Amino acid sequence: MTTTTNIKPSPGSAPQTWTLGDRVVNRMGYGAMHLTGPGVWGPPENPEAAKAVLRRAVHDLGVTFIDTADSYGPAFNEQIIRDALYPYPDDLIISTKGGMLRSGPDDWGHGPGTRPYIIGLGRPAYLRQQVELSLRNLGVDCIELYQLHRIDPMVPLADQLGALAALRDQGKIRHIGLSGQPGVTREQLDAASAITEIAAVESLYNIADREGDPMVDVTWERGIAFISWFPLGHGDLVEPGGKLAAAAERFGVTSAQLCLAWLMRRSPNILLIPGTTSVRHLEENVAARDVKLSDAEWNEVEEICEKITNWRPTPSEAGEDVP
Repeated sequence: MTTTTNIKPSPGSAPQTWTLGDRVVNRMGYGAMHLTGPGVWGPPENPEAAKAVLRRAVHDLGVTFIDTADSYGPAFNEQIIRDALYPYPDDLIISTKGGMLRSGPDDWGHGPGTRPYIIGLGRPAYLRQQVELSLRNLGVDCIELYQLHRIDPMVPLADQLGALAALRDQGKIRHIGLSGQPGVTREQLDAASAITEIAAVESLYNIADREGDPMVDVTWERGIAFISWFPLGHGDLVEPGGKLAAAAERFGVTSAQLCLAWLMRRSPNILLIPGTTSVRHLEENVAARDVKLSDAEWNEVEEICEKITNWRPTPSEAGEDVP
């Protein structure tokens, strides 16, 4: 694929690609997290169905960007991607992440009486180990985009990113990214960028949860990809009978397609990683890149979403006793 330059689009247009470093990716990507067992723990209940989703996305629907992490499974998510797609197409970029601990299938709970277990571990020796494991699990010699999954407040950031930069110098990582739980702050990005080049920022962001608006704009100005996780909320935005459902039906699309098309339109540096275990939903999600609404219609959709409150995980503080 020929490398192109990221150019500021005309108002209302939605470019289909983004140049990540020296690699062009289609902005409509795929988030593989749910191709695991319940609680993002263990292997998927139906491995063949999981592999079918990945193959449909990459071989038939033009997905060239897949997002995963060593904590999804743990490890099983990276392994199912390898089992489904190796040897990989030349234009496929797999982004994985490391530096977040898991304790079991309940530690990312959502609901009354639960509190997400979100603990970073950024010790250089641990990050080096996790990169080596991801290389093996994915079956590659170099990870195209490796993200620090969460900044560890107990370890100097220079040590965390320094370990990844050293691995990049060794040819084991191509580009470095920064992920946030729930988001990356301007101060964190500035501090990280002073240490090493940052190619991508991954934060919670969607049409109803726009706390990340300033970061979207900052990353665009700096030529950094913004990867939106929870692009459909925690399922809140697309539930049948939800606030978006009536508008979506009137426009002849699904609620998910409205959410994804809005992200495509919002800024050309946003990479979308909707996840699903269904081929049908995958096809619907990818088709969102072709949704066209007028400015007035988008204003109406945004007004509806202003009344929706999404659930968002809250990181546990360093040293906190987390069950």
